Amino acid sequence: MSYLAHLECPRCSSRQDPDRLQNLCPCGSPLLARYDLDRARQELDRDRLRERPPTLWRYRELLPVRDPAQVVSLGEGMTPLYPVPRLGAALDLPDLWLKDEGVNPGGTFKSRGAAVGVSRARELGARVLALPTAGNAGAAWALYAARAGLGCVVVMPEDAEALPMRECALAGARTFLVRGLISDAGAVAARAALRYGWFEAATLKEPYRLEGKKTMGYEIAEQMGWRLPDAILYPTGGGVGIIGIYKALLEMEALGWIRRPFPRLVAVQAAGCAPIVQAFREGKDRAEFWPGAATVAGGIRVPKPLGDFLVLEAIRATGGTAVAVTDPEILAGIREAGRAEGVFLCPEGAALVAAARRLRQEGFLRREDRVVLLNTGTGLKYPETVPADLPVLDPEDDLPEVDLPEVGRP
Repeated sequence: MSYLAHLECPRCSSRQDPDRLQNLCPCGSPLLARYDLDRARQELDRDRLRERPPTLWRYRELLPVRDPAQVVSLGEGMTPLYPVPRLGAALDLPDLWLKDEGVNPGGTFKSRGAAVGVSRARELGARVLALPTAGNAGAAWALYAARAGLGCVVVMPEDAEALPMRECALAGARTFLVRGLISDAGAVAARAALRYGWFEAATLKEPYRLEGKKTMGYEIAEQMGWRLPDAILYPTGGGVGIIGIYKALLEMEALGWIRRPFPRLVAVQAAGCAPIVQAFREGKDRAEFWPGAATVAGGIRVPKPLGDFLVLEAIRATGGTAVAVTDPEILAGIREAGRAEGVFLCPEGAALVAAARRLRQEGFLRREDRVVLLNTGTGLKYPETVPADLPVLDPEDDLPEVDLPEVGRP
């Protein structure tokens, strides 16, 4: 089923055995899964993919699970990618597209990493998974661990969103709150995993969450008829999504499925937590810890990503950039996308609206560019981002005359 060959360290280039439970390389770097792409190039036909079920497992040979019986799935992947012309007109980007990860099980792109990570962990003999989370990753791993019959321990900041906490409880995960940030939750989870012999499944501390996330890159290429967009904007916290998309681009190039130029990858962060943006602007390869991290977009409130150097590599190698937007801009983006296109973006996805507008004004994005905004989750998880102060009528009252927006095509 899988062409998985070995695990490789992107920092020291050492190789590790992929068929035992692994966390970081001894040098402290994340490990990346490598495949026999020469064999895959000879045996796989990209045009035959359309015959397969519309889940991320359509790329099964390029995913790490060897035994099909170990696959844990809730139907994740192959999320819709569609044009958003009204929003594009407002941003002066006529060829604007949205890939909506909010339709995944659990309502976020985190389902991708959980599906592949949990499947591979079970295949390699893990019994209990432990991880820190800002909210949605913990919820996704809890749901998939329940589906797999594994134990799950989740540690999240005390001020994380309420709905993911309830999802963890629903799935039977032992869930703990920490007074602090995701980095503090990570330290607690790591100590517990070491003490009790649990498998630590934190972001990039195991190799296979990334493999699930990279399928977003495969899908964008396939859904666009193997014609790549000019730019992909991605909300960046831990950065696994943007690292995964870049990894997918390199793999598809090696397979002969796509050709350069690659899309320019854009990391979008919040002004209240922008370590990647700062490192990019300063020409650094590693980000510094961001003190006092705060933003309404909790999924990108990561003060020091473990894979910062991989995010920066992906941005620079594709001619991309990094940009930070304010919380008021994020909240305005939620309302603008809803009114223009009828889509309820999560705060992280809404950050892309403000980023696209700024990058168009600055000339980084050209009017003729095909641009993809990757919305990482459904806004239904964040109802507090759209307050509704609505008038109440008595049954005998008549509706007052109201001002409605002009109706018409963009």
